Amino acid sequence: MRTIRNRKRTAVLGAAATAVLALALTACGGDGGGTKAAGPADNSASADATVAAKDTAQDQGSTANDGAKTGGGSTEAVTSSTGTSKGGAAKTGGSTAGAAGGDTSDSYAYKHPCKSGDLSVRVYAREGSATQHVIEVNNTGRNSCGLSYFPRVSLGAANASDHSGDIIPLVPGGLGGAPAYPVKPKTAAIAVIDLNPGGGNGVTWVDELNVLADGDHMPNAEQLNFPLGPDVKVGTPKLGLYESTVADAVASMKQANSKS
Repeated sequence: MRTIRNRKRTAVLGAAATAVLALALTACGGDGGGTKAAGPADNSASADATVAAKDTAQDQGSTANDGAKTGGGSTEAVTSSTGTSKGGAAKTGGSTAGAAGGDTSDSYAYKHPCKSGDLSVRVYAREGSATQHVIEVNNTGRNSCGLSYFPRVSLGAANASDHSGDIIPLVPGGLGGAPAYPVKPKTAAIAVIDLNPGGGNGVTWVDELNVLADGDHMPNAEQLNFPLGPDVKVGTPKLGLYESTVADAVASMKQANSKS
C-alpha cells in the first residue's frame, strides 16, 4: 500500500511540475497575441476585460442609435444634413459640460433664453415621409434654457442674393401659455416641417432650409442653413411647434394654419 501511495504522490508532483513548466514557457515565450495563463492572479485582468466588454457594447449601442432623438421619443433611423451659417454661428454648441451642478427647472428656463453656444442643431429627413424633415435642437449646456414656441424657418435658394422672396411655412395659431419652450440639459426640442403637405406640384427652385433655433431672442446672424438636395418640391409648407417627440411634432405640424 505504501508503494502505491508513493507512486500516486510522485504522479501528482510530476503533473504539478509540468504545469509550472508550461506556465513559465507561456510567460517567457508568448505568441505576441496577448494570451495569458489563467489563474487567481489574473482576476484583475478578467475584471478589466468585463469592463471593456461593457464599454464596447455601450459604444456600439450609442453608434446604432445615432440619428435618434436625444432625450427619448424617436428611434427612427435617419440621415443628418450638415448646417452652415452665413453669419458665423456654429452648427454645434461649444459647451460640453454635463448637467451636474446646473439648474434644470422649467422656471429657470423661462427666465433664461437658450444661447446658440449651448445648442446643437440637426435637420434630417423623417423616415417614412417623402416631404417631411425633422429639426432637432439639443441643449448641450449645464442648465435648462428656453426657446421660442417654434424655430424660425424659411425656404430659399442657397445662391440667391436676395432672400426677401423666401417661402415662410404656416405655423399653428392661437398660441399661449408658458413664456417659452423649456429644454433641459442633454435633451432635445423637436419640430417637424412638411415641405409639400398636399403632395402636388410645387416650386423647384428651393434647395435650402434656413433655421434660427429661437426667433424671439437670437439675432439673424445665428441662422443656420441646411441643404435640401436636388428635386425638392415646395408647396404651402407647414411647421409645427417644438415638442419632445417626433410623433408629437408631426401632430403639431398638421395643425399649422397661420402665417408666423
